[in-house]
Amino acid sequence: MRYQISGKQIDVGEALQGHVRSEIETALGKYPGRPTDALVVFSKDGSAFCCETVVHLSTGLTVQASAREHDIYAAADAAVAKMEKQLRRYKRRLKDHHKERVDPVELSGAASYILAGNEAADTEEPDTLQPVIVAEMETRIPSLSVGEAVMQMELAGAPVLVFRNEKQSSGVNVVYRRDDGNIGWIDPNTAR
Repeated sequence: MRYQISGKQIDVGEALQGHVRSEIETALGKYPGRPTDALVVFSKDGSAFCCETVVHLSTGLTVQASAREHDIYAAADAAVAKMEKQLRRYKRRLKDHHKERVDPVELSGAASYILAGNEAADTEEPDTLQPVIVAEMETRIPSLSVGEAVMQMELAGAPVLVFRNEKQSSGVNVVYRRDDGNIGWIDPNTAR
C-alpha cells in the first residue's frame, strides 16, 4: 500500500508517519476491499491539530475521515477510528459487492468547475449572467449500482454523489442526503 503523509506548515516526523501507517494497516486489515493507497494530511487549527485521511480501496471506493484533537497523535487515532467505524458499518455490503464485482469500479472522465460566490447578490443585479469560474479541474464519475453509490457517499462523508448507474446504458444519476435525513435519488432516465 502507498502512503502519502504530509503536514500543512507542520513537520511530520518519522515516528508519527510510522504510527499512522501501523494504525491504518491494523484498522483496515480486518475489512475486505484491500486498501491501495492512503493520503493523510495534518494541519494546525488554533491550538488543535486536524488530521484528514483518504483511503482508496481496490474496488474503487474511497473512505474519508477527519478529526480534530489537541494532540497530533490523538487526531490521527481519532480519524482512523472514524474510518474503521464507517467500514464496520458497511462490512457486509463491502464483502458482498467485492464478491460480485470482479473488476474495480469503472470511472469516466468529466469536467468539474468551482464558481465564485456573489456577495452582492442580495443588494444588486449582476452585470452578466455568466458565472465567474474560479477553478477548472478534471474529476471522475464512477459507474456504480444505486446501493454502492449510497455506500460511497456515506463512506466519503459527501452530501451528494454523481454516478453512472451500471444497470442503465447511459446517463448520470445523483444520490444526496435530504434535509429530513433520508437519501434522495435522482434518475433522469425514468422521469417523464
